[in-house]
Amino acid sequence: MSDLEPEVYRSIPSEKPLKPRGILDHWSNHFASWRTGAVPGVILIGLVVMIRLTGWLQVLEWAALDTFVRWQPPEPTDERIVIVGINETDLRRVGTYPLPDKTIAQLVTLLQRYHPRAIGLDLVRDLPVEPGHAELVNCFQAHRHLIGVEKVLPPPIAPPPALSAKQVGAADVLPDADGQTRRSLLGMPRPDAPQQYVFSFPLLLAQVYLQAEGINLTNGKRDPQTMQLGAVELPRFVSDSGGYVKTEDFGVQVLLNYRRGPAPFRLLSLEDIEQGNFPPQWIRDRLVLIGITSPSVKDFINTAAITSVRTPGKIYGVEFHAHAVSQMLGAVKDKRPLLKTWSEVEEYFWLVGWGILGIFLGYFTPSPSKNLLVIGLASLCLVGMGYLWLLEGWWIPVVFPSMVLVSNGIGLSAFYQYDRALKVQIEERQGTIDRSFTVIHNGPLQTLANLLRHVRDQNISQEKLLLELESLNLEIREVSEYLKQEALAETESLRLGSGVKLYLKRPLHELFYEVYSSTL
Repeated sequence: MSDLEPEVYRSIPSEKPLKPRGILDHWSNHFASWRTGAVPGVILIGLVVMIRLTGWLQVLEWAALDTFVRWQPPEPTDERIVIVGINETDLRRVGTYPLPDKTIAQLVTLLQRYHPRAIGLDLVRDLPVEPGHAELVNCFQAHRHLIGVEKVLPPPIAPPPALSAKQVGAADVLPDADGQTRRSLLGMPRPDAPQQYVFSFPLLLAQVYLQAEGINLTNGKRDPQTMQLGAVELPRFVSDSGGYVKTEDFGVQVLLNYRRGPAPFRLLSLEDIEQGNFPPQWIRDRLVLIGITSPSVKDFINTAAITSVRTPGKIYGVEFHAHAVSQMLGAVKDKRPLLKTWSEVEEYFWLVGWGILGIFLGYFTPSPSKNLLVIGLASLCLVGMGYLWLLEGWWIPVVFPSMVLVSNGIGLSAFYQYDRALKVQIEERQGTIDRSFTVIHNGPLQTLANLLRHVRDQNISQEKLLLELESLNLEIREVSEYLKQEALAETESLRLGSGVKLYLKRPLHELFYEVYSSTL
């Protein structure tokens, strides 16, 4: 130290710990950091909402619904319904297709001996198929509780001429854009004659069955545009129900909650009826549906909601109508859940809520492993909630909420980590600048100021001036070395818990000694 200035410190000061910030500053910084990441998170939520509004990915929500329905516990056989399936063996034995009118008349007559509550004939009979047409007409006229089918939507297929309008139901099926069928038709105006209203084939069968117990079909009370069986109002499908977007919702439609299980209905063949190979109580006071169950005829309905061993991903048309009838009877008689959906506004609140949760989880889980664990658990929770709600009859969206949850949770976590690292780096740089200023101010600048004062006063010898200039040169070099040390990359330095910073390029024995001294 020079004797020109008594209080000039030329040694480089050691780092001092930063003063603890106040609680207000702490939370203010947290809020500012969260707000910075929330902006891209909100933009992502808006992007997902826009994608959902366009309906581009609605097929994913449909697939989730199929999966949840398929995962539900199996149900016992619905003994109220019996299917008489005309299989490949029956067709070979009869020797022709379509089946002759005589064969159908004989089948209906045999079934009537067991006193079923109603018979549904899921076979097209718009034209006579000889032999036996007159016999079939007499059979139709003799049985009031026999229900036939017609196709109402283009291209239409006319009903059997011998049946009255009250005995004919629409057998139209409404597949979705992916070819799967998830909805059932209850009724609609005729496209070519809107003043005429047609009930569906399954609804007429359910109506006949329930009327025998004093349960009638009426308009809905909460929703006058839907239908009600007794005290059970059938929830009407609208164009944006559940995962659907801008879907045609003409007439009255309902979502179909397929019956699960290896044997949802009892199945008999034409040969079984002709030979009496069944207990009579299987048919007595039951609904009997007659249809084709032969692969060669290809009367299939696509559905991924049922695990079928015979035809994976497909069921026969008569089985589809049996599921539609069973859903209505189960809702009225067994309180089996009908599929309902939230309003569109509620669904978007649900989606946005999971997106906001993803923003928070991304911020509060800076560790990548912890972030993946938390986001994974939250996603499982979302899927589990969707499944449990479906068990109670509510279909809630899970695919789009999962998208915003995972995207915000994982993507913003990386963003927040980068933002934190950048702020730490900025703080360290600012600290380096502050400390450098202190070192320069307390060292070379003070020496220089003293030298200038003595030179002006002309009270310093040339030898002493040279000595002080050499000292100033050393101080400047010390500052230069200090700045080089401070500029080391994070990979070249390590800060101990006590605040001591180790420069990893130094010799190993010096590092060990410094750690040892700091620890003691």
